[in-house]
Amino acid sequence: MRLTNLDMDVLRTLATAIELGGFARAAARLGRSQSAVSLQMRKLEEQLGVALLRKQGRGLALTEAGDVVLGYARRILALNDEAVAAVGGLDLAGTVRLGLPQDFAEAWLPAALGRFARAHPQVRIEARVDRNGVLLEDLAGGRLDLALAWGEEHGPGAEVLARLPIRWIGRADLVFAEDAPLPLIAFQPPCAFRAAAIAALDRAGRPWRLSFTSPSLAGLWAAAEAGLGVTMRTRIGLPASLAPLDRLPPLPEIALTLHQAPGHAPAIERLRQILVQTLADGLGTPQSVSVMPSRATSVPGRRSAAAAPTASS
Repeated sequence: MRLTNLDMDVLRTLATAIELGGFARAAARLGRSQSAVSLQMRKLEEQLGVALLRKQGRGLALTEAGDVVLGYARRILALNDEAVAAVGGLDLAGTVRLGLPQDFAEAWLPAALGRFARAHPQVRIEARVDRNGVLLEDLAGGRLDLALAWGEEHGPGAEVLARLPIRWIGRADLVFAEDAPLPLIAFQPPCAFRAAAIAALDRAGRPWRLSFTSPSLAGLWAAAEAGLGVTMRTRIGLPASLAPLDRLPPLPEIALTLHQAPGHAPAIERLRQILVQTLADGLGTPQSVSVMPSRATSVPGRRSAAAAPTASS
């Protein structure tokens, strides 16, 4: 059986087009014409013998086969980029201090840091997992180099990476009376998730009460698992015992922003690149999350209703 060698350049075009939401943006990112990008996609489909893209409204969407190919393409490209970075970055050294929200501590942080450590073994990473307010204070105070935080912040070194829908979360079998105050599980203020939930309930005229507060996300999950009420979060890090609840007033999106302290040390910049790529790979399809273009080609995005306050979530 003759094996087929997929063109890595074409796979990168496919991954970039899906990440940016269209061939035109991918062409601009990759320095090609839109017709050249379209031709690459046709050649890839001919090589594989299946359709990878289908029409959806005025745009294009992945077929089932396209979704499979995209998953492999991202893995192939990640290994390629990791190998190139490992060879080219052997001389990187020093320390990078990173702060992240609690949502990313278990499922997402190990993948990003492991990828960086394999490529740059001489760089020491100091990671802090905490609430937004603490992370941004440490960044401003020079105690962190990078901080991933909830909320759309503007200013030097701030880059919105994605906007994710906030969801009501609780036990799937949770029952609450329509005329009784809704029991809320939340962080103490300031918290963008809490503010968005209360605003949505007030607009809908739905009474509510605080049933449980905690300084940690693990505490919120534990209270929700115990059936003490509902909490509000994105689906990132959602425990298997909990589920999004759809029978409550709709909630807005919240921005996920990467903050970088002044200065452009090579190790810091490389970790920023890996964080951005790992996030894009981990969040999945654009139907459930809006992934923003990276810094090189970013365009102004609309502000999220829930992102206006300074989040301490």
